[in-house]
Amino acid sequence: MAVAARRIRSAAQEAAPAWVRAAVAAGRVAAPFAAFTALWAVAVALGRWPEDTLPSPWAVGRAALELIHKGILPAYATETVRRLALAASTGVAVGVVLGFVLGLSEYASSLLMPPLRFFQSLSGIAWLPLFLMWFGFSDRTVIATVWYTMAFPVAFNTMVGVRTVPRLYRYAVLTLGANARQVLLQVMVPGAIPYIVAGIRLGIAYGWRALIAAEIVVGTGGLGYLIFKAQTFHLTARIMAGMVAIAGLWYLTDYFLLRPLEEATIERWGLVHR
Repeated sequence: MAVAARRIRSAAQEAAPAWVRAAVAAGRVAAPFAAFTALWAVAVALGRWPEDTLPSPWAVGRAALELIHKGILPAYATETVRRLALAASTGVAVGVVLGFVLGLSEYASSLLMPPLRFFQSLSGIAWLPLFLMWFGFSDRTVIATVWYTMAFPVAFNTMVGVRTVPRLYRYAVLTLGANARQVLLQVMVPGAIPYIVAGIRLGIAYGWRALIAAEIVVGTGGLGYLIFKAQTFHLTARIMAGMVAIAGLWYLTDYFLLRPLEEATIERWGLVHR
Protein backbone atom coordinates (compact mmCIF):
# COMPACT_ATOMS: atom_id res chain seq x y z
CA MET A 1 0.00 0.00 0.00
CA ALA A 2 2.79 2.41 0.88
CA VAL A 3 4.58 1.70 -2.39
CA ALA A 4 1.37 2.25 -4.34
CA ALA A 5 0.72 5.52 -2.53
CA ARG A 6 4.22 6.76 -3.33
CA ARG A 7 3.75 5.86 -6.98
CA ILE A 8 0.44 7.73 -7.08
CA ARG A 9 2.03 10.82 -5.49
CA SER A 10 4.95 10.60 -7.90
CA ALA A 11 2.64 10.35 -10.90
CA ALA A 12 0.58 13.29 -9.63
CA GLN A 13 3.69 15.40 -9.21
CA GLU A 14 4.93 14.58 -12.70
CA ALA A 15 1.51 15.48 -14.15
CA ALA A 16 1.44 18.88 -12.40
CA PRO A 17 2.50 22.01 -14.32
CA ALA A 18 6.15 23.04 -14.16
CA TRP A 19 5.44 26.13 -12.06
CA VAL A 20 3.60 24.01 -9.48
CA ARG A 21 6.52 21.60 -9.19
CA ALA A 22 8.92 24.54 -8.87
CA ALA A 23 6.76 26.11 -6.15
CA VAL A 24 6.59 22.84 -4.22
CA ALA A 25 10.37 22.40 -4.45
CA ALA A 26 10.96 25.99 -3.31
CA GLY A 27 8.56 25.49 -0.41
CA ARG A 28 10.42 22.41 0.74
CA VAL A 29 13.69 24.32 0.70
CA ALA A 30 12.28 27.41 2.43
CA ALA A 31 10.24 25.63 5.13
CA PRO A 32 13.16 24.66 7.42
CA PHE A 33 14.64 28.16 7.19
CA ALA A 34 11.26 29.72 7.95
CA ALA A 35 10.84 27.46 10.98
CA PHE A 36 14.34 28.33 12.22
CA THR A 37 13.67 32.06 11.78
CA ALA A 38 10.41 31.75 13.71
CA LEU A 39 12.13 29.95 16.59
CA TRP A 40 14.87 32.57 16.55
CA ALA A 41 12.32 35.40 16.77
CA VAL A 42 10.48 33.66 19.63
CA ALA A 43 13.75 33.08 21.54
CA VAL A 44 14.69 36.75 21.22
CA ALA A 45 11.24 37.89 22.29
CA LEU A 46 11.03 35.59 25.32
CA GLY A 47 14.64 35.95 26.40
CA ARG A 48 14.73 39.73 25.93
CA TRP A 49 18.29 39.55 24.71
CA PRO A 50 20.20 42.80 24.30
CA GLU A 51 20.44 43.95 20.69
CA ASP A 52 24.23 43.69 20.70
CA THR A 53 24.09 40.09 22.00
CA LEU A 54 21.37 38.45 19.92
CA PRO A 55 19.48 40.73 17.53
CA SER A 56 16.12 39.73 16.14
CA PRO A 57 15.69 38.49 12.57
CA TRP A 58 14.10 41.83 11.72
CA ALA A 59 17.17 43.71 12.98
CA VAL A 60 19.42 41.48 10.91
CA GLY A 61 17.18 42.04 7.90
CA ARG A 62 17.37 45.82 8.38
CA ALA A 63 21.16 45.61 8.65
CA ALA A 64 21.32 43.56 5.44
CA LEU A 65 19.09 46.05 3.59
CA GLU A 66 21.27 48.91 4.81
CA LEU A 67 24.40 47.15 3.55
CA ILE A 68 22.76 46.51 0.19
CA HIS A 69 21.49 50.07 -0.10
CA LYS A 70 24.98 51.45 0.58
CA GLY A 71 26.51 49.02 -1.94
CA ILE A 72 28.76 47.43 0.69
CA LEU A 73 27.31 43.93 0.64
CA PRO A 74 27.23 43.58 -3.18
CA ALA A 75 30.80 44.88 -3.48
CA TYR A 76 32.19 42.57 -0.80
CA ALA A 77 30.23 39.56 -2.06
CA THR A 78 31.54 40.17 -5.59
CA GLU A 79 35.09 40.33 -4.22
CA THR A 80 34.67 37.01 -2.40
CA VAL A 81 33.24 35.28 -5.46
CA ARG A 82 36.01 36.67 -7.64
CA ARG A 83 38.69 35.25 -5.35
CA LEU A 84 36.99 31.87 -5.23
CA ALA A 85 36.72 31.77 -9.03
CA LEU A 86 40.39 32.69 -9.47
CA ALA A 87 41.53 29.96 -7.09
CA ALA A 88 39.15 27.36 -8.52
CA SER A 89 40.11 28.07 -12.13
CA THR A 90 43.57 26.62 -11.55
CA GLY A 91 43.16 24.64 -8.32
CA VAL A 92 40.57 22.28 -9.78
CA ALA A 93 42.52 21.78 -13.01
CA VAL A 94 45.78 21.05 -11.19
CA GLY A 95 43.99 18.71 -8.78
CA VAL A 96 42.36 16.71 -11.58
CA VAL A 97 45.61 16.39 -13.55
CA LEU A 98 47.55 15.38 -10.45
CA GLY A 99 44.87 12.86 -9.54
CA PHE A 100 45.11 11.20 -12.96
CA VAL A 101 48.90 11.05 -12.70
CA LEU A 102 48.69 9.40 -9.28
CA GLY A 103 45.96 7.03 -10.38
CA LEU A 104 47.56 5.89 -13.62
CA SER A 105 51.21 5.67 -12.56
CA GLU A 106 52.30 3.42 -9.71
CA TYR A 107 55.76 4.99 -9.81
CA ALA A 108 54.41 8.54 -9.52
CA SER A 109 52.08 7.45 -6.75
CA SER A 110 54.84 5.84 -4.69
CA LEU A 111 57.04 8.89 -5.21
CA LEU A 112 54.50 11.66 -4.59
CA MET A 113 52.02 10.23 -2.10
CA PRO A 114 54.18 10.58 1.05
CA PRO A 115 54.85 14.33 0.59
CA LEU A 116 51.29 14.94 -0.60
CA ARG A 117 49.84 13.28 2.49
CA PHE A 118 52.21 15.31 4.64
CA PHE A 119 51.14 18.61 3.12
CA GLN A 120 47.48 17.57 3.11
CA SER A 121 47.62 17.45 6.90
CA LEU A 122 48.53 21.15 6.93
CA SER A 123 45.42 23.19 6.34
CA GLY A 124 45.53 26.29 4.21
CA ILE A 125 44.92 28.41 7.32
CA ALA A 126 48.13 27.03 8.84
CA TRP A 127 50.02 28.49 5.87
CA LEU A 128 48.57 31.98 6.34
CA PRO A 129 51.45 33.34 8.45
CA LEU A 130 53.98 32.28 5.81
CA PHE A 131 51.80 33.52 2.94
CA LEU A 132 51.52 36.87 4.72
CA MET A 133 55.31 37.08 4.97
CA TRP A 134 55.76 36.11 1.32
CA PHE A 135 52.89 37.98 -0.34
CA GLY A 136 51.88 40.58 2.25
CA PHE A 137 48.32 41.68 3.00
CA SER A 138 47.16 41.20 -0.58
CA ASP A 139 44.89 39.18 -2.83
CA ARG A 140 47.71 36.75 -3.52
CA THR A 141 47.73 35.64 0.11
CA VAL A 142 43.99 34.94 0.11
CA ILE A 143 44.01 33.16 -3.25
CA ALA A 144 47.06 31.06 -2.36
CA THR A 145 45.33 29.91 0.84
CA VAL A 146 42.18 28.93 -1.04
CA TRP A 147 44.12 27.26 -3.85
CA TYR A 148 46.13 25.16 -1.41
CA THR A 149 43.00 24.09 0.48
CA MET A 150 41.09 23.26 -2.69
CA ALA A 151 43.62 21.25 -4.68
CA PHE A 152 44.09 18.29 -2.34
CA PRO A 153 40.48 16.99 -2.13
CA VAL A 154 40.19 17.23 -5.91
CA ALA A 155 43.46 15.36 -6.46
CA PHE A 156 42.79 12.53 -4.02
CA ASN A 157 39.19 11.99 -5.13
CA THR A 158 40.28 11.93 -8.76
CA MET A 159 43.00 9.41 -7.94
CA VAL A 160 40.49 7.12 -6.22
CA GLY A 161 38.13 7.44 -9.17
CA VAL A 162 40.83 6.49 -11.66
CA ARG A 163 41.84 3.48 -9.61
CA THR A 164 38.27 2.20 -9.37
CA VAL A 165 38.03 1.81 -13.15
CA PRO A 166 38.67 -1.92 -13.80
CA ARG A 167 41.78 -2.59 -15.84
CA LEU A 168 39.75 -5.06 -17.85
CA TYR A 169 37.94 -2.13 -19.45
CA ARG A 170 41.20 -0.57 -20.56
CA TYR A 171 42.50 -3.83 -21.97
CA ALA A 172 39.24 -4.47 -23.80
CA VAL A 173 39.33 -1.07 -25.50
CA LEU A 174 43.01 -1.49 -26.38
CA THR A 175 42.31 -4.84 -28.05
CA LEU A 176 39.77 -3.06 -30.23
CA GLY A 177 42.51 -0.79 -31.55
CA ALA A 178 42.09 2.28 -29.33
CA ASN A 179 45.09 4.46 -28.60
CA ALA A 180 46.10 5.89 -25.22
CA ARG A 181 44.18 9.12 -25.80
CA GLN A 182 40.97 7.25 -26.57
CA VAL A 183 41.38 5.05 -23.52
CA LEU A 184 41.84 8.14 -21.35
CA LEU A 185 38.89 10.09 -22.75
CA GLN A 186 36.44 7.23 -23.39
CA VAL A 187 37.18 4.91 -20.46
CA MET A 188 39.11 6.58 -17.66
CA VAL A 189 37.40 9.97 -17.61
CA PRO A 190 33.80 8.62 -17.70
CA GLY A 191 34.65 6.00 -15.09
CA ALA A 192 36.23 8.54 -12.75
CA ILE A 193 33.63 11.28 -13.26
CA PRO A 194 31.60 10.56 -10.07
CA TYR A 195 34.73 10.89 -7.94
CA ILE A 196 35.99 13.94 -9.84
CA VAL A 197 32.71 15.79 -9.34
CA ALA A 198 32.60 14.80 -5.67
CA GLY A 199 36.17 16.05 -5.28
CA ILE A 200 35.35 19.35 -6.97
CA ARG A 201 32.34 19.95 -4.73
CA LEU A 202 34.33 19.01 -1.65
CA GLY A 203 37.35 21.07 -2.67
CA ILE A 204 35.31 24.18 -3.40
CA ALA A 205 33.43 23.77 -0.10
CA TYR A 206 36.73 23.57 1.81
CA GLY A 207 38.09 26.46 -0.24
CA TRP A 208 35.05 28.58 0.59
CA ARG A 209 35.64 28.16 4.32
CA ALA A 210 39.34 28.91 3.97
CA LEU A 211 38.49 31.97 1.88
CA ILE A 212 36.31 33.50 4.58
CA ALA A 213 38.96 32.82 7.23
CA ALA A 214 41.72 34.31 5.07
CA GLU A 215 39.65 37.43 4.39
CA ILE A 216 39.20 37.89 8.15
CA VAL A 217 42.95 37.72 8.72
CA VAL A 218 44.18 39.59 5.65
CA GLY A 219 41.53 42.32 5.80
CA THR A 220 41.48 43.42 2.17
CA GLY A 221 37.75 43.24 1.50
CA GLY A 222 35.32 40.39 1.06
CA LEU A 223 32.57 38.96 3.26
CA GLY A 224 35.03 37.68 5.84
CA TYR A 225 36.45 41.17 6.26
CA LEU A 226 32.91 42.56 6.46
CA ILE A 227 31.94 40.52 9.52
CA PHE A 228 35.29 41.04 11.22
CA LYS A 229 35.12 44.80 10.73
CA ALA A 230 31.57 44.79 12.13
CA GLN A 231 32.85 42.98 15.21
CA THR A 232 35.26 45.85 15.86
CA PHE A 233 32.30 48.22 16.29
CA HIS A 234 30.04 45.67 18.05
CA LEU A 235 27.56 45.65 15.15
CA THR A 236 26.09 42.23 15.92
CA ALA A 237 23.23 42.56 13.44
CA ARG A 238 25.69 43.37 10.66
CA ILE A 239 27.84 40.39 11.65
CA MET A 240 24.86 38.05 11.42
CA ALA A 241 23.77 39.63 8.13
CA GLY A 242 27.24 38.88 6.78
CA MET A 243 27.02 35.32 8.05
CA VAL A 244 23.66 34.86 6.32
CA ALA A 245 25.17 36.28 3.12
CA ILE A 246 28.13 33.86 3.35
CA ALA A 247 25.89 30.83 3.86
CA GLY A 248 23.33 31.95 1.29
CA LEU A 249 25.94 32.68 -1.35
CA TRP A 250 27.50 29.26 -0.88
CA TYR A 251 24.08 27.60 -1.05
CA LEU A 252 23.30 29.37 -4.32
CA THR A 253 26.73 28.47 -5.72
CA ASP A 254 26.25 24.83 -4.86
CA TYR A 255 22.65 24.68 -6.09
CA PHE A 256 22.99 26.62 -9.34
CA LEU A 257 26.59 25.79 -10.31
CA LEU A 258 27.89 22.60 -8.72
CA ARG A 259 24.64 20.66 -8.79
CA PRO A 260 24.08 21.33 -12.51
CA LEU A 261 27.70 20.29 -13.05
CA GLU A 262 26.91 16.98 -11.39
CA GLU A 263 23.78 16.53 -13.49
CA ALA A 264 25.64 17.43 -16.69
CA THR A 265 28.37 14.88 -16.05
CA ILE A 266 27.30 12.00 -13.82
CA GLU A 267 23.74 11.71 -15.08
CA ARG A 268 24.79 12.33 -18.68
CA TRP A 269 27.08 9.30 -18.57
CA GLY A 270 24.27 7.16 -17.18
CA LEU A 271 26.05 6.49 -13.90
CA VAL A 272 23.36 7.90 -11.64
CA HIS A 273 19.62 7.40 -12.03
CA ARG A 274 17.17 9.63 -10.14
